[in-house]
Amino acid sequence: MTETLHHRAEGPAAGPALLLGPSLGTSTALWDAVAPELGSAFRTVRWDLPGHGKSPARLLTPGATVGQLGTLVLELADSLGLERFHYAGVSLGGAVGLWLAAHHPERIDRLAVICSSAHFGPPGPWHERAALVRESGTGPIAETAPSRWFTPGFTAPALVEDLLRADPEAYAACCDALAVFDMRGELPSVTAPTLVLAGRQDPATPPAHAREIADAVPGATLTELADASHLAPVERPAAVLAALREHFAAPGPGAGTAVRRAVLGDAHVDRAQARTTAFTAPFQDFIGRYAWGEIWTDTTLSRRERSLVTLTALVAHGHLDELAMHVRAARRNGLSTDEIGAVLLQTGVYCGVPAANAAFAVAQRVLAEDGEL
Repeated sequence: MTETLHHRAEGPAAGPALLLGPSLGTSTALWDAVAPELGSAFRTVRWDLPGHGKSPARLLTPGATVGQLGTLVLELADSLGLERFHYAGVSLGGAVGLWLAAHHPERIDRLAVICSSAHFGPPGPWHERAALVRESGTGPIAETAPSRWFTPGFTAPALVEDLLRADPEAYAACCDALAVFDMRGELPSVTAPTLVLAGRQDPATPPAHAREIADAVPGATLTELADASHLAPVERPAAVLAALREHFAAPGPGAGTAVRRAVLGDAHVDRAQARTTAFTAPFQDFIGRYAWGEIWTDTTLSRRERSLVTLTALVAHGHLDELAMHVRAARRNGLSTDEIGAVLLQTGVYCGVPAANAAFAVAQRVLAEDGEL
């Protein structure tokens, strides 16, 4: 029997598959705060790098390449019967995702590249790190890891312990792979819908690396996470979870993404996602799951009927900023300008003339801006 990477699978066996790749020096624990939530909708499969966690070190030898790691991931997927899958990876795990998307596009549905790069700098420093670890083990690297991984003051001792337990030869082989990795010329060949996440305070793969990927991969989306460094799924799990749910269009929790975009428009949703912070991510997750994943996706009422109800409720409570957004949404859902006017006139009877007066002013401005009046 062929030896494969150690992995941890969660979620419904019949759900869409989502493979989660690790950063150098970490284990499946990197995804502890994110994978269980994704597992409510996906068959998530976290995997360990060779010599990390519980993966055999002998799967990788000196002079390794990211392509060899990608082949090991494909062998894992084959062993699990996964012909196609979504993929999200951090740092080295993200590089593996880029390689898979470029070289095996028939296997990747959607891709998320997190705190990663298409080129991790000149080979010299990686060869030096590999030599240090082969000689002295991972202890010297572990001493400085928190400053590379997290923003000041944040700690995750368990991850440092993972690094200390990593097999030195396998770790060094991963450094060999990073030293020669350069996907910059292949990025335009990536066809999978791609999300690129960057930590704004990441010293290992700064946001410029993420922008390089997003600029070159056709149609890629870039999101920078505030107050996040290199291991964003550990430091800012809520923000990463919200972004991944949005990108992978998770059913159940996170469902309704397609409806939200159809009703409010891509530009609005993209802006909302770009503004998401660690503080606001739980609220974005909340409205994604309940407002869009349960209410707007319910077929008891048509979207047209839901727009009628929503306009009325917003006028009644004086939520004029939201009203402007939903006037546009009503047009997308099939209401004519005359019908929107009739709804606002009706609110004058039951919500009061001052409320309707303010609503008419907002609607007239929005419709005029959009060339509807």
